[in-house]
Amino acid sequence: MKKVSFAEFGGPEVLRLVDDAEPHADPGQVRIAVRAAGVNPVDWRNREGQFQKARPIELPAGVGQDASGVVDEVGEGAEGVEIGDQVFGRGSSTYAEFAVLTSWARMPEGLSFQEAAGYPSVVETALRIIRQVGVQPGQTLLVSGASGGVGSAVLQIARDRGIAVIGTAGAANQDYLRSLGGLATTYGEGWVERVRQLGRADAALDLAGSGVIRELVELTRDPRKVISIADLRAPEFGVRFSGAGGSMFEALAEAADLISRGKLHIPVERSYSLAEAAQAHVDSQAGHTRGRRVVAL
Repeated sequence: MKKVSFAEFGGPEVLRLVDDAEPHADPGQVRIAVRAAGVNPVDWRNREGQFQKARPIELPAGVGQDASGVVDEVGEGAEGVEIGDQVFGRGSSTYAEFAVLTSWARMPEGLSFQEAAGYPSVVETALRIIRQVGVQPGQTLLVSGASGGVGSAVLQIARDRGIAVIGTAGAANQDYLRSLGGLATTYGEGWVERVRQLGRADAALDLAGSGVIRELVELTRDPRKVISIADLRAPEFGVRFSGAGGSMFEALAEAADLISRGKLHIPVERSYSLAEAAQAHVDSQAGHTRGRRVVAL
């Protein structure tokens, strides 16, 4: 089968489209014929070797953790799923023609494979950090870097829970944030005062890692009310860095419910072929995403 792999750590140029043996589902897993794979920052952070001390990987390694597709192999003990089911979920080496998933859910009716591939990690992350930051209905959540996949999910989940959101993003994405129910302002010089003019922030999330932790603490008045998923220096300011900890099965079930109720929609900004994986990483690292990027087969 065709898959994207890298044999050394480095920039996008280390990615190769190679032929490899098909993976198979172990107990409690399913294998899918991949229709699309989500492009996440963790993909290129792994490619650069950023997590080698905490979560070492052996080379050569595949790329990707989110995917959608059609189940064609069910491992022993995997319940509630059958061959032929259309599912979305998380696994490993998902930039490939076949991939094994360790968590999954049936795709909601009317959802395309490309859209579905964009949901797993961003929804799990959004649910986890909203819970960890402790923001409550009736309060206001400040989101720095709000127009990407996680931000898009946070805004819509918060709105469904009665939480107001102030989001920062580039000038081109202001109307997009407003369409998701958020109050919007641009980042850059003077952004702290612009946020203050929009309202009091009871809690804040750093999704972009753009060096704004100090200001988020200033706006919330409490480092315990700030969570970062992108700035590894966050603990220097007393702020928690959140990299894992949620239940993917529960997140996928909640995502399916929100999508089915019309409360969550994350658009696909661009899709790429397997051969264009390096460009997908270049674009992901550049930021300024509106919604999601996916690799489509």
